[in-house]
Amino acid sequence: MLYFVSTPIGNLEDISIRAINTLKSVDVIACEDTRHSKILLDNYGILAKTIAYHKFNENVSADGIISLLKDGKNVAVISDAGMPIINDPGNVLAGKLHEENINYTIIPGANAGLSALILSGFDATKFAFFGFLSEKNKELKQQLTEIKNFNGTKILYSSKHNVNKDLTSLHSALGEVRVAIVSEITKMHENTNIATLPYQLENVKGEFVLVIEQPKKESIEKPTDYDLLKELNNLLKTEEKNTAIRYLKEKYSLTKSYIYNLYEKNKTK
Repeated sequence: MLYFVSTPIGNLEDISIRAINTLKSVDVIACEDTRHSKILLDNYGILAKTIAYHKFNENVSADGIISLLKDGKNVAVISDAGMPIINDPGNVLAGKLHEENINYTIIPGANAGLSALILSGFDATKFAFFGFLSEKNKELKQQLTEIKNFNGTKILYSSKHNVNKDLTSLHSALGEVRVAIVSEITKMHENTNIATLPYQLENVKGEFVLVIEQPKKESIEKPTDYDLLKELNNLLKTEEKNTAIRYLKEKYSLTKSYIYNLYEKNKTK
């Protein structure tokens, strides 16, 4: 069996009993960074053999891990912090396991993005994770368009080297929105800074999660039928009927049939 095991994102105590027992029981632990993982493994007396499984050797190592499984070995995959696969190595392996019809399971636990969402206090009923912003202009432009078009709370990761540049990019695409800049999650100096873009951090340290609030739509008072018909007729001077009706439907949260019937009822008057 292969286990994707979530590890702490800061505080070493944020690991489940099941995760510890699983790491103690497997034959091999595939680590994003064996030196980094050694701190956690030593802390809990976990002695299993470790191998490297990171983004630079992901394809080759995935094949090696599958060979271990076919040889009857139990393998755990961990990243430096949090959930494997989520912006960490593991996606390639999961895909190959499905191709080979090899079962695997997940030992759930800490996740920086979801933790930051809760710390932000922003609406958590609808959200999306966008990972890190690209440093390549073409890819960045596409990412920013996707972020802008998503109607909900947005979650991104950022490094200390890029956070202020990322905040500038987000401001250029989204305007004056509120953002929660969350750092040191679960650690002694955990911090949630709620700011309105444009904003820049001083004394930048550590890794960051950026949680962007979806601006609330201003409520618009429903017009009288007379005013609605008047606005519709003005729109029809430059727009197709369906386009004009759709615009008013969205603007006033009315049904398309209501506007259409009002138009049909009064068009000959």
